Amino acid sequence: MIIKSYEINKYKDKSNYYLFYGKNEGLKNECVDEITINKQNKIFYYDEKQIQDDKETFFENILSRSLFEDEKIIIIKRASDKIFEIIQELIERNIEGIKIIINAGILEKKSKLRSLFEKKKNLICIPIYPDNNETLIKLATIFFKNEKVTISQHNINLIISKCNGDRNNLKNEINKIKIFASNKKNVSTQEILKLINLSESHSFSELIDNCLTQNKNKIMNILNENNFNNEDCIIILRTFLMKAKRVLKLALELEKNNDLDKTIASAKPPIFWKDKETVKTQLNKWKPHKIKELIYRLNGTELQIKKNFNNPILITTNFILEQSSLELNN
Repeated sequence: MIIKSYEINKYKDKSNYYLFYGKNEGLKNECVDEITINKQNKIFYYDEKQIQDDKETFFENILSRSLFEDEKIIIIKRASDKIFEIIQELIERNIEGIKIIINAGILEKKSKLRSLFEKKKNLICIPIYPDNNETLIKLATIFFKNEKVTISQHNINLIISKCNGDRNNLKNEINKIKIFASNKKNVSTQEILKLINLSESHSFSELIDNCLTQNKNKIMNILNENNFNNEDCIIILRTFLMKAKRVLKLALELEKNNDLDKTIASAKPPIFWKDKETVKTQLNKWKPHKIKELIYRLNGTELQIKKNFNNPILITTNFILEQSSLELNN
């Protein structure tokens, strides 16, 4: 059954299965909060790939019940048609005491997952569309008025241009400005420009470094805490490529001298002290032939995104999760 996002309050107790699809993560989060806000139950978060890689553990978690739990809430992020059969199996089993919330990207009309939720009356399907500028301007204006932050319409427009039609991006940006302006009467255009461009490259770099060290928990935290947009995916992959080439250069040098500390110390450009342990871990994991394969896959993934720009976030996150799970000992 298809409903509008603003109808979620009316339908939040009408089903145990909800599918949100589209690009506006902020609006999705608001709808999910509406469903879960008065629930005292523990919420479990899964990525689609996690479920695919270990379906048995996923089902065990759903079927195991605590005496103190009335209902389990399962939120599946970055979903696609690849999870269709698992969701269909859950529905057919008619398991009591669970609520499944599926967060998907863009789903085409021929999508099996979308079709399933649209046609069945006991399933809720909510298409989530990007916010238009008018809506975002209104949200920002109300926020700054309530927070007593003086800001020009021109600067509000600058902030909106950064949000890519997603109110979650808007929320992140205006909260940064609110904190910055806590001891100021107003905020200048130059300060706005610096604030709205802050932290992106750090998030990308941190994500890639943790992928190269195969720190899966940290990777999942970064993916869950950031709402990367389509354009970010190319930047992430190119940053990944740059870092992979650096690791390859160091790995080849390590093969020659067989001295890890010497390799790190003689690196050009020099490796900043706080990054040295991270790079050591990367070199211990990635041999030259493996990093060459990674570089080849990175180029192929970028080409795949350019050919299929409807779902670059799913392609990029799946690629990152796959690399973090590779066996690197052979």
